[in-house]
Amino acid sequence: MGDLDKKLTILSNIAHKFNQKNITWAVGASMLLYFKGIATDFHDIDIMVAETDVEILKSIILEFGELQPQVPNPQYKTKHFLEFKVDGVDIDVMAGFTIISGEKEYYFPLKQENVLDYTEINGVKIPLQSLEEWRNYYNLMGRTEKVKMIDNFNL
Repeated sequence: MGDLDKKLTILSNIAHKFNQKNITWAVGASMLLYFKGIATDFHDIDIMVAETDVEILKSIILEFGELQPQVPNPQYKTKHFLEFKVDGVDIDVMAGFTIISGEKEYYFPLKQENVLDYTEINGVKIPLQSLEEWRNYYNLMGRTEKVKMIDNFNL
């Protein structure tokens, strides 16, 4: 199994369990860009989750892999940031996503009504955040190359 197939299989396996538990979650970041056809690859799996569902989501991922030690990043004040390793694949989980830009904090909690798009992997429904939201996030983070990728795609 190739690296990409492995990541997609891991996502579909954990997504199946998330969906059984009715967790509010969605894929974001470079994996979202991959699903939208903007990027040809992605490094890790980025999952956004509602703050109320973070503990149940954590317990599900722990059935598949292990929690990694936290490495704080001063650019973010995300309420819950968890890093997991599942079969060699990095999974980042964020709840209460908060970006520090300039002197301001921008708080982006995931809500069910924000999840408007889906894809499917191995017969499992995968919720996706919107490209518009991620363009905004990348802009606030100063990730100009990602903003350009999205802008070029949307032309």
